Amino acid sequence: MTKVTHIIAASFLITAVAIKAGPAIAEPITPAINVSLVRTADLDLSTTRGQRVLDARLGNAAREVCGIASDADLAGQNDIHKCRNVVLANARTQRGQLLAAAGRGAQIAITNAR
Repeated sequence: MTKVTHIIAASFLITAVAIKAGPAIAEPITPAINVSLVRTADLDLSTTRGQRVLDARLGNAAREVCGIASDADLAGQNDIHKCRNVVLANARTQRGQLLAAAGRGAQIAITNAR
């Protein structure tokens, strides 16, 4: 009976040490920088159609750099939503500059440091 007690106690201690040591040996989280380049060389940005295609590309790039969250992860979904809003706001600034210059062949960099 004492042997069984020793085994149970040892198992308990090993489990407790493993649980406590996990965070201590985990690697620190470093923010990832995601970048997606939106090409515009093939678009005529002086037309409404060209601008709509550009907006669709910007939306796709924002989804790409911000990622997705599980349907069950409400906090993650909120973070993704905030990320997309920030990324698209920055992209709209670049879009406005591109349209003002009527530039063809330029790229818009969609970035997010997470």
